[in-house]
Amino acid sequence: MIPKTYLPKQEEIKRGWHLIDASGRPLGRLATQAANILRGKTKRIYTPHLDCGDFVVVTNAEKVVLTGDKLNQKIDYRHSGYSGGDVYTPYSKLMADNPQKAIRLAVKGMLQHNRLGSKQIVRLKVYKGSAHPHSAQFAKSETK
Repeated sequence: MIPKTYLPKQEEIKRGWHLIDASGRPLGRLATQAANILRGKTKRIYTPHLDCGDFVVVTNAEKVVLTGDKLNQKIDYRHSGYSGGDVYTPYSKLMADNPQKAIRLAVKGMLQHNRLGSKQIVRLKVYKGSAHPHSAQFAKSETK
């Protein structure tokens, strides 16, 4: 007899909280770790088509490192939708003004580009300094 594949039900999925300190860590490696936790790949019940990931809190976003010459060469591109509405922002300016956005963009690029990825990116919380308002969730998850 062939064993059946286990598929977790939505009410069986328990969401935990993970804290990642970005101090001195390369952006890509940090984003990979966060994306794997958000997708649920670190859990035994991982299923690609279900949202079974955890919450991720990233602190010290301004201390993340871009290796090589990416700080000068890498560019964030967006378009307003109007003709001539191209906006190019070098990562040197982006990291100085809004390092949270740089981390969020890197993680979002590693998630699925569909409704499932949109649900998962909501569980990413990025903060510039070491303080964050999620201490209660971490205390609650450690007692279980």
